[in-house]
Amino acid sequence: MIRARKPSDDSELVRLIRTELIPLSHTARPLDAHMIRELPKRFRRGVTYVATRTKQGPPVAFVHFHALGEQLYIDMLVTHPEHRGQSWGRTLMAYAEAFGRKHKCDVSRLFVDRSNPGGHRFYNKLGYLTVRYIHELQCYEMLKPLV
Repeated sequence: MIRARKPSDDSELVRLIRTELIPLSHTARPLDAHMIRELPKRFRRGVTYVATRTKQGPPVAFVHFHALGEQLYIDMLVTHPEHRGQSWGRTLMAYAEAFGRKHKCDVSRLFVDRSNPGGHRFYNKLGYLTVRYIHELQCYEMLKPLV
């Protein structure tokens, strides 16, 4: 089931970020207390959809994004390792892209860390194209037309 994030989801979302995203990041550190404290504020500044196995169950995956002008910015996509291969990521991305289209976005943009080749392949399969490598951040910028 896909639903909007609730504040009560935040502790599990932060745990997923700490265990699944931060280890792949060149710019974030697992013990960066300030960054961890700021995550709930970051969630409130955009839209977050979560995937759950039951209506009231804990999140097993989530996508966080912003629609700014004509661009959809995918900020984070995480799936718990035990739930990978069940199409949660693909489904969440479809929800985010539908939101972008509804809000007149003509392109979706995201960044994927160099140390995450599986993520890079995943986004390629969804139609995202690599437009550049940003050496300072050690990540690839990827785009997908939404029109």
